[in-house]
Amino acid sequence: MIEKLASRGSRIAVALTTTLLVTAPALLAQDAPAAQKSMLTKWVIDGGWTMGFIGAAVVAFIALCVFNFINLTKPKFCPDDLKFALMDHMTNCRVRSAIEQAASHPSFLGRMMAYSLPNIDATRPEDLGRDQIEDAMADFTNNEMRKMMTPLNYISLCAQVSPMLGLLGTVLGMVDAFGILAITGSADPSQLAGSISVALLTTLWGLINAIPCLVAYYYFKNRVNNLVADCHHAAEDMINSALQTVNAEAYLAKIPEGIAV
Repeated sequence: MIEKLASRGSRIAVALTTTLLVTAPALLAQDAPAAQKSMLTKWVIDGGWTMGFIGAAVVAFIALCVFNFINLTKPKFCPDDLKFALMDHMTNCRVRSAIEQAASHPSFLGRMMAYSLPNIDATRPEDLGRDQIEDAMADFTNNEMRKMMTPLNYISLCAQVSPMLGLLGTVLGMVDAFGILAITGSADPSQLAGSISVALLTTLWGLINAIPCLVAYYYFKNRVNNLVADCHHAAEDMINSALQTVNAEAYLAKIPEGIAV
């Protein structure tokens, strides 16, 4: 009797063990994706192939921001040492020395003054040919602004393309979801979740990249305008200083010594 019970117990144990070995992989396979899905997979890879293009736009945006932070600085536009040196030359009417020093400096102010100062007309002491100088400054600025705005325009392009890529991923996800509905004929959440995830993730990352791109575009654009304006103000001060030196007696003649009471 005992032997029969032992034999029956062993058969039950073997049956339970076999059942567990057969069903365990299936159970683990159902639980593994939820347990082992990483943040990268959940928030990026599940977005589908359009996430690759959105990722490229993110990388381009970061690279352009680094480039502009490096190049849009005061030392590269209107350095104080060059401004003071040119002011000293112009105050003392050493125009040729000012042109030579400006030409030797790679900054925006140096190149602009080297391009503009040769237009000074010494035969016109009343204004030194100021209109010609300012026209040359405007021409130089227009040519340089086209170059400086190119990286900023690419930031604007990233801002416009990113939400469009997100919308493309959204449309693809919804097309896939409705395709599943057409095949299955029922709205099974487990079958639609993947397609809806693609739609939402691409839209999310498109907006996440587009918003900082817009902010960066206007920030760098204002920064360029301010730096260029500083250079023009410095140039105007230099021309005014030279005019005051050349016409010192005429300026003093217009100022009364005093007013009788």
